[in-house]
Amino acid sequence: MPDAHYVNPKLADIYDLDSPWSVDREFYFSLAGSSPKKILDLGCGTGLLCDAYAANGHDVTGVDPSSAMLEVGRRKPHGSNITWIQSPAQSFESNERFDLIIMTGHAFQVLLNDNDILSTFFVMRSHLNSDGRVVFESRNPLIDWSKNWDYDIVLETVNGPVHESRRLIAQDNDRMTFELRYRFPDEELISLSELRFLSAHEIEKHLTTAGLCIDKFYGDWNDEAFNPKTSREMIFVVRASS
Repeated sequence: MPDAHYVNPKLADIYDLDSPWSVDREFYFSLAGSSPKKILDLGCGTGLLCDAYAANGHDVTGVDPSSAMLEVGRRKPHGSNITWIQSPAQSFESNERFDLIIMTGHAFQVLLNDNDILSTFFVMRSHLNSDGRVVFESRNPLIDWSKNWDYDIVLETVNGPVHESRRLIAQDNDRMTFELRYRFPDEELISLSELRFLSAHEIEKHLTTAGLCIDKFYGDWNDEAFNPKTSREMIFVVRASS
């Protein structure tokens, strides 16, 4: 099951305030270009990118395990033009084939075991057009994320301010656990999360097993080359193996 901040309708309603349009979404949006494409967004959340793609004339399918997040997506300006499917990425099935498959917002890191990663990569491979691309990102595990993981912010909502905090609980090998706490005017909600931080080499091995290979590999959202010591992101542009 997804974490509470994805499945709780009250938290889903404020998700776009917490994660608005940003440089990473601009990067993914630009990948589609202007000519119409079939796009699959695995782990689409509230569908911010799906809506932007649809507004630009693309044929979009948004997939997410959370009904609450999908409901927010359906209410977007172009939500009625998007195919919404409730499913985990690793078990998604469709007869459609796509020109662009994306997994954004570090959603890849919620795949906590090798079987889930491989299943997701096989889903990507089986739904990819012959000349299509898969694009996703993961945080660089060589960065000390614990130094700046915690934060406190205030979200201004129509029902009053929501005080949000994030606190690291533990970091052990390639796993991180943390807590998100939301203090509404009338109640406090807590979500516990776990992420996995795989190396680029480990991710590439899983891609190879699934019949995929890296076409481009970036270290930031400006297409800069990956530097293992300084790059915070590992951005994979992937195609089907020959």
